[in-house]
Amino acid sequence: MNDKINLAAMRINYKAEALEESNVMLNPIDQFEFWFTEAVNAKIEEPNAMTLATASYMGFPNARTVLLKEFDKNGFVFFTNYESCKGKELEKNNNAVLLFFWKELFRQVRIKGKVEKVSREASETYFHSRPRESQIGALVSKQSDEIPDRKYLENRFLLLQKEFEGKEIPLPKYWGGYKVAPFEIEFWQGRENRLHDRILYKLIENNWKISRLSP
Repeated sequence: MNDKINLAAMRINYKAEALEESNVMLNPIDQFEFWFTEAVNAKIEEPNAMTLATASYMGFPNARTVLLKEFDKNGFVFFTNYESCKGKELEKNNNAVLLFFWKELFRQVRIKGKVEKVSREASETYFHSRPRESQIGALVSKQSDEIPDRKYLENRFLLLQKEFEGKEIPLPKYWGGYKVAPFEIEFWQGRENRLHDRILYKLIENNWKISRLSP
């Protein structure tokens, strides 16, 4: 490692509003919507980018960044290739964690939940709302499979672009949406002296219980 880079000394003293049990909303989805709207209004780049953590059936963890495309009281939706590494892991183990990090606001939201596929109709609607090039890209890529080189992708893209010229691009059977139905959501607000605010919502018998965690 470069001797000039002192990782131990890298720190920011967060100065932000307090996050109190008395001023959060009773439902974490409402609280998420409030914070998400503030992130959008703050013009944070890709505020819907989230880390998706999964685990294999053997318990080995994995993580990658995906994009949130919908959310409501029932959960948080993203779309991907069902035959990808994450798809295969979710097939065997449907527990997952989502993490949003909005560094400009010194905020994180961590969501634990069970994952299930959305309806085929919902996947069709979203797929055909995407740019045409992205739809073709979904057909081109056998996500997570090894390929010989970049040219392989580019050639397949050109071939499919020509094949579907003037036609509707079909939704692949292996592509669609997942919904993360939460049972635990934590809101983290960075504060001074590393005394951060952590408010946890836990779903207990269909009711959300709110508690504070030590930083």
